[in-house]
Amino acid sequence: MAKSDYYEILGVPRDGDEREIKKAYKRLAMKFHPDRNPGNAQAEAKFKEIKEAYEILNDPQKRAAYDQYGHAAFEQGGAWGAAAEPAGPILLIFSAMSSATFSAAVGASAPVADRISAIIWS
Repeated sequence: MAKSDYYEILGVPRDGDEREIKKAYKRLAMKFHPDRNPGNAQAEAKFKEIKEAYEILNDPQKRAAYDQYGHAAFEQGGAWGAAAEPAGPILLIFSAMSSATFSAAVGASAPVADRISAIIWS
């Protein structure tokens, strides 16, 4: 099943500002919060959907990605998907290497390799 549009979920226009988004989120979150609707699975699902929409639209970078690519921006391999995680395949390979092996792999001296490693893992 296709995901609903985040703007429609919150009931805000695409050009809505942060204040409008936050106000809509708070109103809907209060209405559908599981504590206010105990045992109501539909309200809980709606609350999760509202929270997800707010987390994307409230972050300027995520909102820009969503505006450009839609939900695909956050699926595996998208701008914010698994490929963007710090533990991507290349970083996992580097993390398994000793300092000397890492130095040789990046073609740098140990101090430079240590700096590169610190940047990657910071």
